[in-house]
Amino acid sequence: MKNSVLILLLVFNCTYSQGKFNKNNAEKFQKTINAEYADAKTSPLMANDLKTFKSLDFYPISSKYFVNAKLIKAKNEKVFEMKTSTSRKPKYIKYGTVFFTIDGVALQLNVYQDVELSKSDKYKKHLFLPFSDLTCGKESYIGGRYIDLEIPKGNTIEIDFNQSYNPYCAYNHQYSCPIVPLENDLNIAIKAGVKTFH
Repeated sequence: MKNSVLILLLVFNCTYSQGKFNKNNAEKFQKTINAEYADAKTSPLMANDLKTFKSLDFYPISSKYFVNAKLIKAKNEKVFEMKTSTSRKPKYIKYGTVFFTIDGVALQLNVYQDVELSKSDKYKKHLFLPFSDLTCGKESYIGGRYIDLEIPKGNTIEIDFNQSYNPYCAYNHQYSCPIVPLENDLNIAIKAGVKTFH
């Protein structure tokens, strides 16, 4: 399987455009999420944590965790109920699979669409990328992290793991959060994005 992924990457690396890493985008993400969490109207933090909140803990921003991935759209997928941290089971559909490399390791993740959200103009292009990795339960949240993406015009999609964030459940047990599917568990450490909340 790994060899086939690598072959795919070697073929597609010659045929699709490369986006460039922009540190400013990652810095803007950090400022935006910190502002959201500091505001009582938008913060998922519990009241006691909000009183003392100054900033989330982030890994250092690194271009190593920005990738141009090959997106292969799924065909004939059926809507399914995604498991969450509660009894809630929102409906999702697998949109496709992204293929990329980090540190020479060929990796792949599935990306999904929330069926209800995708019906609105605001979210019709939104893709949901949940993942877990070897930092989970140690430096990062045990339940994995999320990245928000948009459907690209072509077959290349930029993924910046520096902009990965924790589910709200990492801060407050009252939230219901999608559980990372087993097929999106990476066997490497992604030292990027938001760390675990202390």
